[in-house]
Amino acid sequence: MTHEHGSPKKTSDGGSPGSNRNHVVWYVILAGLATVLFASWMLPSRQYEMAYPDFIRLIEASHRVAPGGPLADGMKGECEVSEPHGSRMIDVRYANPRQVRVAERIILARVDRELLRTSDVGPGEPLLQAVTVRVRKGLSPAAEESLVDLLTRANVDWSHDTEPFNWFSYLPMFAITTALVIMFFMVLRRIGGAGGPMQFSRSRGKLYALEDLGVTFHDVAGIDEAVEEVREIVDFLRNAEKYQKLGGRIPKGVLLVGPPGTGKTLLAKAIAGEASVPFFSLSGSDFVEMFVGVGAARVRDMFQQAETKAPCIIFIDELDALGKSRGNSLIGGHDEREQTLNALLVEMDGFDSNRGVIVMAATNRPETLDPALLRPGRFDRHVLVDRPDVRGREAILKVHVKNVKLDSTVDLNHIAAITPGFVGADLANLVNEAALLAARRDKSVVGMTEFNEGVERVTAGLEKKQRVMNGEEKQRVAYHESGHALVAYSLPNTDPVHKVSIIPRGIAALGYTMQRPDGDRYLITKSELESRIQVLLAGTVAEEIIYSDISSGARNDLERATEIARGMVMEYGMSRLGRVSYRESPTSPFLATGGGDDRAHGFSETTSREIDLEVKRILDEELEKVRRILLSRRAALVALTERLIEIESIDAQELREIIEKNSSGPMVVPGTDASPRPSPGIEVDGSAKAGEL
Repeated sequence: MTHEHGSPKKTSDGGSPGSNRNHVVWYVILAGLATVLFASWMLPSRQYEMAYPDFIRLIEASHRVAPGGPLADGMKGECEVSEPHGSRMIDVRYANPRQVRVAERIILARVDRELLRTSDVGPGEPLLQAVTVRVRKGLSPAAEESLVDLLTRANVDWSHDTEPFNWFSYLPMFAITTALVIMFFMVLRRIGGAGGPMQFSRSRGKLYALEDLGVTFHDVAGIDEAVEEVREIVDFLRNAEKYQKLGGRIPKGVLLVGPPGTGKTLLAKAIAGEASVPFFSLSGSDFVEMFVGVGAARVRDMFQQAETKAPCIIFIDELDALGKSRGNSLIGGHDEREQTLNALLVEMDGFDSNRGVIVMAATNRPETLDPALLRPGRFDRHVLVDRPDVRGREAILKVHVKNVKLDSTVDLNHIAAITPGFVGADLANLVNEAALLAARRDKSVVGMTEFNEGVERVTAGLEKKQRVMNGEEKQRVAYHESGHALVAYSLPNTDPVHKVSIIPRGIAALGYTMQRPDGDRYLITKSELESRIQVLLAGTVAEEIIYSDISSGARNDLERATEIARGMVMEYGMSRLGRVSYRESPTSPFLATGGGDDRAHGFSETTSREIDLEVKRILDEELEKVRRILLSRRAALVALTERLIEIESIDAQELREIIEKNSSGPMVVPGTDASPRPSPGIEVDGSAKAGEL
C-alpha cells in the first residue's frame, strides 16, 4: 500500500485562496468608487436656492429701486427673507450699483460660489459681482418682462439664455446605481458558490481527473485478497456489455471494511485508476448539516452529477457518519441524519445499475450501519481489507522503500516479522521515521539500526532525554520494568521480550518492556490470557516486594489487566460463571475501544455482582502467581535492576544472560509453587538499601 503525494486538482466547484483574495480587492475598489460618487452627489451643492419673491424683494430693498429711476450710492435698507421655519429681516447695504454687499450670507437665487469674491469695502460676507438666475419652472411673459425691467433699473449685469440639458449632472446617480448593481450580482454569485449559503443543497463531492489519480493495482500491496475481490468491478466498468448480454448485474454498492490505515481509500482510487473512469470522493460527514433536508438534497445532487459522468465511481469515506442504524425510540432521534440516510437508500435502490455508476464506501465500524443499507441491492458486496500478514507487510515495505536509499544490511523480511499488527499507514510512518533518523545523523543510506529505532519510536513514542529522574524514582522504575521482563521470560506462553528500558518515552511512560510475538496470531487461549495478566501485574508486585509499597506507575497496567479479566468473564466464557456471554453492546472488531458500560442492560444486579467478584478472583489468583515467581527469582530481579540502572536499556540477549546467570532450575510454569527466599538488601549508586526506601 502506498499513499499519494501532492494535492489533487479540483475540477468541481470551489476556488483557490488566490481567487478569494482577488474578489476581496474588487469589493474594496467598487466600495471605494461608490463611496466617492455618493459623497460627491450628496454633499452640499455649490449652488444655493432662495424663493423667487425673496429675490425680487432683496433686489428692490438693496438698491432702493424707485419706479423708473436708478439707485443712489451709499443707501442702506433691509429685506425680509423667507425661511423654512418663518421669516427674518436682513440688513443690506451697497457700495455702488454694481457691488451689493450683504451683512449675512444671503444667497441670491442659485448663485454660483465662483462668482463671490472678497470685498474691500468693509467687514461682511462676499460681494456680488454678477447674478445668475436659474428658474426651475418657466416664468410667464409678464414676469420675465418685470424681472428684466427690475435688473435694468438696479444696474445689475444680467444675461438671458436657455440652459441646455446637462447629462453630467446625472452621472453620479447613474454611477452609484451601476456600482451597487454590480456589487449585488458579485455578492450573489459569491454566496452561490461552493460553501455559500445559497449552495446548501449542492454536493461537496470532489471530482478527480484521471491524471490526478495516478494509482493502479500495482501501487497496492499487502491486500491481495481484497484486490481480487474488486477486479470484476474494473472489468465491468471497462466491458459492461459483456455482463449485460448475459443478464448479469454488477453490484450496486461495494463496502470496504477494515481497521484504520489498511488502504481502503487507496483501493477505491486504484479501481478508478484501473478502469480509467471519473472518481467522486467525499466523506460521510459532508452530507450531514444542522438544517433538516440539506443532506438529502446533497445526496440527490451527488447522484445527478454522477449520472452525467457515467461510468464513474462514487466513494464515500467514513460511511458510519451517514449510515448509522436508525433508532426505534419514539422520542428524540436525529431527523436530519435519518432523512439523509433515507435519501441514500432511495437513490441506491432507484438509479439504474447498468448505467455504470458504482457506489463504494469505507468504514471501520460496520456493526453500526443500518441493515437496510447492507441488504442485497445496495451495499451487497462486502470486501474485508484486513491487517496484512508478514508477507503482506514485506510487500508494503518494498513499495515504500522504492525511493529510499537502503544499506545492504537492511532485511525487509526481518522488519516485517518484528512489526506484527502494523497496517500500511504504520509501515509508511516507520520507513519515514527511519529515513529521518538517518538524515539527522548525516548518513548517506538508511541502515537496520534506524529501522529498529523507528519501530521503537512508532510503538513506544519519542525518547524524553531531557526528563531527568532522581535516584529513587529511577531505581523504582528499574524494578518495575525488571519485574515485567522477568515474569515474561519465566512464562512459556508469552511473547518474547525484545528490549527493556528505563528511558522515558511518549507522554507518560517512564520506562517500557517491549515484547514481540514470533508470528501473526488469530486465536488466544485461556492460559495465554492468564500469562498476559501476570506480566502486566509483575511491575507493581516487584515494587511491593522490594519497597513494601506501590506507586501510581502501574495505572495503565491495572487497566489493561482488568480489561482482559473482564473479557474472559463476559465474552469468552473462561470463568466459573460458565460458557456465557454477557456482552450485549456491539464492539467494533477493527477499533481498539472498550465495551462501555456492560452492566447497563441484559442481566440483573446479582449477575453484575458475580461478574465483578469473578474478575477480582482472576486478578487475585494471577497476582499470587506473580508474587511466587518474583520471590523465587529475586536474585535475578536484583541483578537485572542493577544492570538496567547502569546502562538504561537491555536487549533480549543480555536479558537472557543475566536471568540464566542468577537463576537456577527450569522456567516457572503457571500454577507452580515456589518457596519464597530471604529478601537481601542491595545498594544502587550509593543510595540506601532497597528495603529502606
